[in-house]
Amino acid sequence: MTVAVDKRAVAAAFGRAAQTYDDFAALQRQSAQLLAEHCGAQGINTVLDAGCGTGAGSLDWRARGCDVTAFDLSPAMLARARERGAAHRYVQGDIEALPFADGSFDLVWSNLAVQWCQSLSEALAGMLRVARPGGRVAFSTLAHGSLDELHQAWAAVDDRPHANRFASAEAVHAAAPVARMTLRQHPVTLLFGDALSAMQSLKGIGATHLHAGRDSRTLTRRELRRLEDAWPRQDGHFPLTYQLISGVIERD
Repeated sequence: MTVAVDKRAVAAAFGRAAQTYDDFAALQRQSAQLLAEHCGAQGINTVLDAGCGTGAGSLDWRARGCDVTAFDLSPAMLARARERGAAHRYVQGDIEALPFADGSFDLVWSNLAVQWCQSLSEALAGMLRVARPGGRVAFSTLAHGSLDELHQAWAAVDDRPHANRFASAEAVHAAAPVARMTLRQHPVTLLFGDALSAMQSLKGIGATHLHAGRDSRTLTRRELRRLEDAWPRQDGHFPLTYQLISGVIERD
């Protein structure tokens, strides 16, 4: 499962959102809670927060008394995590090229970051490598079916991509190294008052990079009306549904 990813563009998109990220990170908070419930905390003293963003996950693990290393592709996100005192150390880099020795951490934690990797299998193998024997990797990502409302609405306006497509849950499972792994799938729906607010929720966290490239033209009022007319409603609101996957890999 490999896609071409412009890592500089991804880092820049998230960097632009570093100051607004926490205001729009409702999905990330729900995902972190579900992932923590899935992986548990027993026997965890050292944590690598791989794709730490503004450091919310790092702060949670630090509050549990763990020694935390915050790691992110975006220097601006990492700087925001440092401002918050989220971790004990901060390292900038790529999840697909982790600069840590084998068996360095009890837990490698990665909340909604690996969907930006070029090769999920290589990313998971690298995270498993730096987990100690008896440790674990806990990750979350998005699966096929995410943002279907957005795709459906834009199809009434033009035939260009306006959000990335995600791999199936089966492909995520197939990308895992040969190790003990459990996957859980959680549909999560967020509700918004209008289409612009729904789309702003993606811009606010920096999830705007399209692997296929983006048309920078401005949305016209007429197009916005067509977009809103085509957007499926839920109790009078504009929903965005995510097919969230949490995975825990045990290292032998």
